[in-house]
Amino acid sequence: MSAVLLTACGGGVLDPKGPIGDAERSILLNSFVIMLFVVVPVIVLTLAFAWWFRASNTRAKYTPEWVYSGRIEFIVWAIPVLVVLFLGGIAWVGSHDLDPWKPIDSDKPAVEVQVISLDWKWLFIYPEEGVASVNELVVPAATPVHFRLTSATVMNSFFVPQLGSQIYTMAGMESQLHLLAHAPGEFDGLSAQFSGEGFPDMHFKLRAVDAADYSVWLDRTRGTSDRLDMAAYRALSEPGVEKQPRAYGAVEADLFRNVVMQSHTLPDPPPNAGRGARPAPAHSH
Repeated sequence: MSAVLLTACGGGVLDPKGPIGDAERSILLNSFVIMLFVVVPVIVLTLAFAWWFRASNTRAKYTPEWVYSGRIEFIVWAIPVLVVLFLGGIAWVGSHDLDPWKPIDSDKPAVEVQVISLDWKWLFIYPEEGVASVNELVVPAATPVHFRLTSATVMNSFFVPQLGSQIYTMAGMESQLHLLAHAPGEFDGLSAQFSGEGFPDMHFKLRAVDAADYSVWLDRTRGTSDRLDMAAYRALSEPGVEKQPRAYGAVEADLFRNVVMQSHTLPDPPPNAGRGARPAPAHSH
């Protein structure tokens, strides 16, 4: 229990700052309590049996021929079955309530953010605002954020522990995720999937700010001279670690879609492929 309390103070999944994180913490703690109904009796009974059947206890009944008790069998099977049923129910309900594709109820429209995982950095595109950033994600607090995610390289995993719901990014595929931060704050984001040499440094900051500060950030970013077109994207996608966040004041239209579709492009066939191809020579032995 002390480990749980210490973890809660560390800004992780037990210290949520959004509705998704709150719900996931409830599932985790409820599951923990339910499993205690197995763990605690096992520990108590182990100690009780060891103490009662100690060599010096002459009151302990020695029955070497005893092999079966219906009541004991019922207890040792009933409790685990009930635990599995309760855990299964929690998992079933939670997996549907916390479907990452399910929008978060709010009176505010969601902010659209497109996420591309690269080697070894995160690219965030704001399609409606026409800006982009690298390794820094700024969103308005108390406003839903709708993420569309893909990978330009190996499979990766997008995770902001205090907001909840890690989700995989895969080349040629698009995932979706909805998150919300209750109040302004700065949260750590990371890759939860090993992806090679730069994996330990593949993290980012998510800053939830009030509406006024968000508008200021957008205006400042739009004033940046850098433009994210396909040439700039190719340079950015070269393997490497970005030590400092970067911003782009303009983004090429449909860049995210083009990145997704790149993985669907088939390579050119070799020169000898097709109707006129010759079979490989047979090896004689």
